[in-house]
Amino acid sequence: MNDLLNLLKQNARLTNAQLADMLGTSEADVAAKIADLEKRGVIRGYTAIVNEELTNSTEVEALIELRVTPKHDTGFDDVAKTIMMYDEVESVSLMSGKYDLALTVKGRSLKEVAMFVSQRLSAMEGVLATATSFVLKRYKEKNILIDEEERDERSMWG
Repeated sequence: MNDLLNLLKQNARLTNAQLADMLGTSEADVAAKIADLEKRGVIRGYTAIVNEELTNSTEVEALIELRVTPKHDTGFDDVAKTIMMYDEVESVSLMSGKYDLALTVKGRSLKEVAMFVSQRLSAMEGVLATATSFVLKRYKEKNILIDEEERDERSMWG
C-alpha cells in the first residue's frame, strides 16, 4: 500500500497499467486497492501543481499563523473547523512552536487577504495574535520544481 501511495503522490496521472507494472501486480489489483483507499478516506483527492507565474492569475497567496486560546473540551479543533469553512482558506494545520495554527489563504489582492485577516480572523473569539506572510514566488511544491531553469551544460554547477 505504501509503495502505491508513494507512486500516486509523485504522479497521480499514472495509469493503473503503469502502476501495476511498477509494483509487479495486476491492473485489477491496483484498481481495487485505489478504490479501497478512496473509500476509506486515505486518498482524499487529486490535484495539479500549477506554476501560477505562467497563468494570467493575479491571485495572491498568504501564509498566516494564528495564536489562539484552546477551548476547554475541544482544544483547537473548534477554531480550526470554523476557519476552514471560509472559501479563502486553502489549508489549516495545527502546529508546534510560537503559533498554534498555520493557514494558507488565497485572495484576489493583497488588500482582500489583509481584510480577511483583520475583519474575520482577528475578530474571532479566542484568536490572540496573527502573523501574515505573502508568498512572493514558489520554487518547489510537493517535491516538484516550479521554477526550473534550463541548465547550461557547460556550467560547473550543472
